This record gives sequence, structure tokens and C-alpha cells, in this order.
Amino acid sequence: MENPDWIVAPARSAALEVFETMLAIPAEPGEAYWERRAPGPSDGLIAVVGMAGSWVGSGSFCCSANLARRIAAALLMAPYEEVDDDVLDAVAEVANMIVGNFKTTAEQTLGPLGLGIPTVIYGMNFVARSAAKEQWLVLPFLAGDEHFELRICLTPNRGVPRLVHGAA
Repeated sequence: MENPDWIVAPARSAALEVFETMLAIPAEPGEAYWERRAPGPSDGLIAVVGMAGSWVGSGSFCCSANLARRIAAALLMAPYEEVDDDVLDAVAEVANMIVGNFKTTAEQTLGPLGLGIPTVIYGMNFVARSAAKEQWLVLPFLAGDEHFELRICLTPNRGVPRLVHGAA
């Protein structure tokens, strides 16, 4: 997938829509880039949502614990001093909304896709990687002083007929 425009625009739009409409948190997109290697150790949260159909892959949402608490406060209208089950659930729901909105637009290019149940990982100094050897498209954002990333990895599902209208 040399030309990521068919991924970047809908993914960026999905993230901005959720942050600005659902959370009332302004976000500024950064420059998207491809990443093949596993990311280095991180701190914070990562929520992963699987996608499957004639194409398969994942979308992930990565943020700091501070931004996760801010997301939960905006979504659930309550303050959060620590990362608890409510914060983890809020981050899972935000990832589900963003990846779900992206999936709906991507289906116009890729055909029908299903979504998995979000999985959230929280901790310090952890590495999350996919067993797939595919590239990830990384879309960085800035929400106030906090940074977050949306990552998308999609590859054709071998043996399944697929649609690719305008994707290169």
C-alpha cells in the first residue's frame, strides 16, 4: 500500500470527529507515516480493535494515562484521579468509535469488514506488537499538551475475493 491517502483521510477524520464531537477535546493531526518495526517501550494505554473481511488487520489507539483520564472524564462526566475500570472502558469505547467510523468509510474501498471487541492494555514500559509482518500507518495527534496515536494495519485476507476501488 504505497498510497495511504485512502486510509489517512478517513482515519484522521474518524479520530477528529470522536475527539471534537463526542469528547469536546480539540485535536490537531500531525504528519502520517509508515512504520514496519515494532514500536519501542511505551507507557500509558493502547486499545486494539481487530478488523476482518476480505481485508484483515487492526486499528489501535495509544495515549498517556493523563489523556485516558481526561477522555474518561469527558465521556463519563466525572473526574478520574487514577486509571481504573471506568477509564479503561472509556478508552476502549473511544477506540471502538474511531476504528468503527474508519471501518465504515473504508468499506467503500475494501468491501464489508467486521470489528472485534476492543482490548485495552495499560502499564509502564511495555511493548505491544502484531505478529503480522505488515506495515502500520501511524497517525499522530496533539490534544492540548497530550499526544495520541491512531495506528492502522490492513492486509488482504488470503483466499478471500476482495474489492479495492481506488486503493493502490
